[in-house]
Amino acid sequence: MTWIWSNLDLLWDRTLDHLVLSVPPIILGFLIAVPLGWLANRYRAGRGVILTASGLLYAIPSLPLFFVIPAIVGTSLRSPLNLVIALTIYGIALMVRVVADGLASVDTDVRQSAVAVGYSGWSIFWQVELPLAGPVLLAGLRVVAVSTVSLATVGAVIGAQSLGSLFTDGFQRGIQAEIIAGIVLTVALALLLDGALVVLGRLLLPWTRPATTSRRALRAAQLGEVSA
Repeated sequence: MTWIWSNLDLLWDRTLDHLVLSVPPIILGFLIAVPLGWLANRYRAGRGVILTASGLLYAIPSLPLFFVIPAIVGTSLRSPLNLVIALTIYGIALMVRVVADGLASVDTDVRQSAVAVGYSGWSIFWQVELPLAGPVLLAGLRVVAVSTVSLATVGAVIGAQSLGSLFTDGFQRGIQAEIIAGIVLTVALALLLDGALVVLGRLLLPWTRPATTSRRALRAAQLGEVSA
């Protein structure tokens, strides 16, 4: 505990570093996965290829990937950009199937009704399919967020400053409190991002709130009583 109280500034800095490394891959992975998932859902012939290829991305070991990316992108070996790219790849691997399954879960009758009232193809996607698939996509995004925060600790191996640096430094110097602090802060950051996504989901998807559903059911029941 003495070490923790004496290094609060360091713990805060590493937490912020970890957050900066984690958030961009979560956002980028989602933005890239949505069109890929849409293609997999729209064109059945290519569904298997897209889902298999994206799933295989997650099977790539992280350490070799950290060395391959600089050779492809042209960055230095210790650049934090390498970690962001790697984490984005893993996020895509997790989200593509979620997006495809979420869009596939939208009832066919709903799509046909949208076409019948004059919705165009893109309007159906943005105003019908995407909102209805929202809860599934949010659940997948929460998994990606937690996974990304966890995987970001590996970046300490290539010199990317993060909460993972507390692990490597703690092991090298034999400071158990530093290692424990890194673990606790990593879990806390993952829970914080997960909670933020839950709140964001309630704001963007108000129709999924239990309270909203209950109020609608109550109003329907009251109307039924009045009619009776």
